[in-house]
Amino acid sequence: MSSKSISVLTPELLGVMGDSIRLRGPDDQGMWLDSSLRLGLVHQRLAIQDLSPLGAQPMHSIFGRYTIAFNGEIYNFKQLKARLVALGFQFKGGSDTEVILAAFEAWGIESALIDFIGMFSIALVDHQEKKLWLIRDRVGEKPLYYYQSEGNILFASELKPLLLCPLFKKEIEPGAVGLLMRHNYIPAPWSIFKNTFKLEPAHYLCFNLVNTTEAPIKKCYWNPSLKWDHSLNAQSLHERLDPLLRQVIADQMISDAPLGAFLSGGIDSSTIVSLMQQQSSRPVKTFSVGFNVAGFNEAEHAKAVASHLGTDHSEFYVQPADALDIIPRLPDIYDEPFADSSQIPTFIVSRMTRQQVTVALSGDGGDELFAGYSRYASYDRGFTMRRQGLAHKLMNHLPAAVVAQLTRLGKVNQRDLSLQLVLEKVLRYKASFNAASPQAFYQNQVGYWLHPEAQLTSATRLAYALDNMPVREDPTSTFQWCDINSYLPDDILVKVDRAAMANSLETRVPLLDHRLVELSLTVPTGINVVGGVTKQPLRKILYQHVPRELVDRPKQGFAVPVAHWLKNELRDWAEDLLSEKSLADTGIFNSDLIRQKWHAHLTSSHDYSFHLWSVLMFQSWYRKYI
Repeated sequence: MSSKSISVLTPELLGVMGDSIRLRGPDDQGMWLDSSLRLGLVHQRLAIQDLSPLGAQPMHSIFGRYTIAFNGEIYNFKQLKARLVALGFQFKGGSDTEVILAAFEAWGIESALIDFIGMFSIALVDHQEKKLWLIRDRVGEKPLYYYQSEGNILFASELKPLLLCPLFKKEIEPGAVGLLMRHNYIPAPWSIFKNTFKLEPAHYLCFNLVNTTEAPIKKCYWNPSLKWDHSLNAQSLHERLDPLLRQVIADQMISDAPLGAFLSGGIDSSTIVSLMQQQSSRPVKTFSVGFNVAGFNEAEHAKAVASHLGTDHSEFYVQPADALDIIPRLPDIYDEPFADSSQIPTFIVSRMTRQQVTVALSGDGGDELFAGYSRYASYDRGFTMRRQGLAHKLMNHLPAAVVAQLTRLGKVNQRDLSLQLVLEKVLRYKASFNAASPQAFYQNQVGYWLHPEAQLTSATRLAYALDNMPVREDPTSTFQWCDINSYLPDDILVKVDRAAMANSLETRVPLLDHRLVELSLTVPTGINVVGGVTKQPLRKILYQHVPRELVDRPKQGFAVPVAHWLKNELRDWAEDLLSEKSLADTGIFNSDLIRQKWHAHLTSSHDYSFHLWSVLMFQSWYRKYI
């Protein structure tokens, strides 16, 4: 933190702020204060590389110019270290933190960043220039919040430390609640509080410590090419992707602490685990969770893949009681309202994993990189058909209620849905038909509430990344880039980071190595999807190690039976939070509309769990923090 009031900046306050995120780093707490700069850093350490005190932070560079607090891993630090030794640098320990500082000394901050391969959030003090740098990794694996108001600057990996500072003002940003209702998460740069932001992936901020009221310099330091490589074919891509992925996994398996992997039995995690096992001299420890509810259980598939690969496999079946135990903790774990319900099994599998290892590799990212989501195909068709043919005529010339009736009659997969649910789908597509670009079409389709701001008593529409996405060479690749810039960093990676770090577990995501991301962005959709089968490049690698019949099945995702639980085991909890009194107490929501959705969920075949979970998570969070 940087404060204009030096009396606030005390070791006691920094210690309390650090303690609030001790689970992110239970092995050690380090602290540094500079009264002349009116600046202090506190670091919670989860020891992964160089478990000795020589890896402790905050750490100072060899020539004294920089002081750093760093969260994450630089996987190529040994190669960088060799280059720095050749330049005459000497090192006391074996941590990547010491290498980061030397790289900044040797090459400058921006040049060094380009050479880093890894995940990181960095707070860096430049004593010579009297500047504070906040830096986030390219894809957004590691979080970084900051608050700037009245000359004070606060920053942390989570919101909890900021809330403990007397300089922080807890004022809710209503527009952020609108975004939560739209996406079930709050996308960067926004947070639930005013004057408080998430630093976007691949960005840095540079604050002037002499004049802290001055607006920081903000820059995106990574701009991958979004153009397809039309010279690629399936084989030439395989010849590049296979060895690169093997190398990435080998680098990410380097750890001085015990290491394992999450395994769902799907394409992505099975690919990661198969390449890990191939490069390991002993059975890799793998972990999965399951549900005793039809349509939600992937554990049996994970077990089959683990058996084939010969991993040391552990599994846990989630019961409603387990969810009930965790739900009260969700505001603590996620700091701000976050409503991806798979946060529950993610926490459970992280807790189970931490009992045996300190580091776990994850298969996240494959759907975004290699067009794995089934919705891409339906969005592509919807966007292409929106201004032509029968669909165009129906949507533009018939009332939505009539179109809904025709849809139920004409589409087999819609006949079991209530007319109200089909009508809501029709209204969403009707709104999307006027979308001028695939980005605008995507934005309309991914929203859970069709008109989220209408559910709130007051909300300003906030601009964010999805408002300004470039149009790529076809709709599907545009949808992929939208996901990489919002859904991936602000939902998937938030979910995994918070759930894992609440259990003092470090997660690593090999598929999000920036070189793999850059390569994937050059791949035409026709290589990723063949005959309606997605993620062809990853399948080609996986089939070398796992029989197709073990992994070729419809994608389930990491879903939980929330709709069923809300009508049964979670009903009393939800009713309490959605009561007229509770909704009136927060003063955020239009209680009549929310209560209507809740009543419809309980008394009909409607599944409004995706709509209601965001409201429930906000209400639960509000009780904890406001």
